[in-house]
Amino acid sequence: MSAVDDTGLRESDLAGSWLEQFSGWLQDAQAAPVVEPGAMVLATADAEGQPSARTVLLKGLDSRGFEFFTNLDSRKGRELAANPRASLVFPWYALHRQVIAVGAIVPVESERADAYFTSRPYGSRISAIASPQSRVIADRAWLESARAQAQASHPDQADVPRPPGWGGFRLLPATVEFWQGRRDRLHDRLRFRRLGGQDWVVERLAP
Repeated sequence: MSAVDDTGLRESDLAGSWLEQFSGWLQDAQAAPVVEPGAMVLATADAEGQPSARTVLLKGLDSRGFEFFTNLDSRKGRELAANPRASLVFPWYALHRQVIAVGAIVPVESERADAYFTSRPYGSRISAIASPQSRVIADRAWLESARAQAQASHPDQADVPRPPGWGGFRLLPATVEFWQGRRDRLHDRLRFRRLGGQDWVVERLAP
């Protein structure tokens, strides 16, 4: 990990919106030695409040929020159906930065899910059909057999339909925090918080 850049993050450094600020930091991560800059830790909770977390990939970004895709019957899919709120963390360790977004979850439009699924490599689409994500299975051989069956059923790379149980979600941020590491753990934390409608306020949080 590189040394901390103690220039920090000031209010005057921020872009005019969370989206502009995030896009700039994402570009920095893409240009730096960051493995999978689009990887984000997704935290969810079930109806009883039991939390779980895993890493997913950012697959869409606009003024509405952050998009990702999954098997809807996976643990995260079931938890988001029962409790449609979540948090995302982008852990850009090499830059001593992280971004934390919290908000409500909504499904992406079916047309958007179709378009993204079609853009995936053939092997990834076959695996999405074959794998009952998050379910207990007998062994690796069972999974390989399921994949072989899916491949035999869909040998044409152009003809792999999106499974009905596969789709996407969009996190609509209520807050987006930009965390910049500083020496002596006196870090900078600036948070965009939605007030309602299109209005946002920027707040500094103690480290």
